Amino acid sequence: MTTIIVIVVAIVLLIAIVALLRRRAEQKRIERENLAAEASEHREQADSHVAKARELAPEAEQERLAAQQHERIAEEHAAKAREHNAQADQHAEKADQIEERVNREGKAAARHDDEAAQRESELS
Repeated sequence: MTTIIVIVVAIVLLIAIVALLRRRAEQKRIERENLAAEASEHREQADSHVAKARELAPEAEQERLAAQQHERIAEEHAAKAREHNAQADQHAEKADQIEERVNREGKAAARHDDEAAQRESELS
């Protein structure tokens, strides 16, 4: 009788162990399927981002070229501005010299006008 009980308990234990192993195997299969689905979703997202990056790359290159062109134009304008500033300084210096000459000529005219007035008063 005890032998039968031991055999029955052993069979029940084997059935329980087999059931647990099957449940564990099913859980692992479901987990693998879930992981495979997630991996597939991530792969699709990666492909989408690669396509977007390829789409945006030419636009970025165009913007880079435009920036370089504007930088070159800005440098040309800066060089011309320096040239114009130098010319403005030359004109201002020449204007100062001419104004100084105008001032001297005005003083000389006043002195000669005084001399002429004095000579004219001596005539009378």
